[in-house]
Amino acid sequence: MIDLHGYGPRLLEGALVTVELALLSLVLAILLGLVTASAKMSRNWLAHRIGTLYTTTIRGVPDLVLMMLMFFGGQIGINQITDWLYTQFAIDIFINVNEFAAGVITIGLIFGAYMGETFRGAFLAVDSGQIEAGRAYGMNHWLVFRRIRFPQMMRHAIPGLSNNWMVLLKTTALVSVIGLSDMVRIATEASKATREPFTFMIIVAAIYLLIASVSEWGFARLQKRYNVGFTEAD
Repeated sequence: MIDLHGYGPRLLEGALVTVELALLSLVLAILLGLVTASAKMSRNWLAHRIGTLYTTTIRGVPDLVLMMLMFFGGQIGINQITDWLYTQFAIDIFINVNEFAAGVITIGLIFGAYMGETFRGAFLAVDSGQIEAGRAYGMNHWLVFRRIRFPQMMRHAIPGLSNNWMVLLKTTALVSVIGLSDMVRIATEASKATREPFTFMIIVAAIYLLIASVSEWGFARLQKRYNVGFTEAD
């Protein structure tokens, strides 16, 4: 029997924080990815440039650096703004950057860039003839997107979406450096207190592996659903 020295409940709480962080980051990343893909495919010069700048910047800067910039740099920037408001208008406001919020925003921003490329490739893979057929039947832009373009796009996007999710899940471990009590930070504290790092880190690894395995099963089911009516050659 493994002796966790009373850290078992805290590890479970940390695992829940990790799952919540990953899911919220995924939602933000998907939204940003759709906006970014639309911007990069847009005929508008400014939108295309902004989308390209975003993906290039995010993919070129290490994740840990972005995490530190968002948390520590964000707090400094907010403090400067609130100090200016107090000096100019006597408005006394204090805003504290929350570790969880900083983690969600940073990871969402990071993977929004990768999702953008995934969705852009998926949109381009949709047969334009089907879109033209939908418009010929009198469908408006939103109806074409909902009934034709989005389902077709998701069929092509799910493999990339699954891969991005797996990497995003592992990236959540970075939030431990900004003080969020996820399972990695709790395991680190327990390892230092008990001098049994292998015991706690192997449990963390097992939990990550369990979440990844369940996720892989879920994406496989999702892929099967969107592949209904298509052969592998399609």
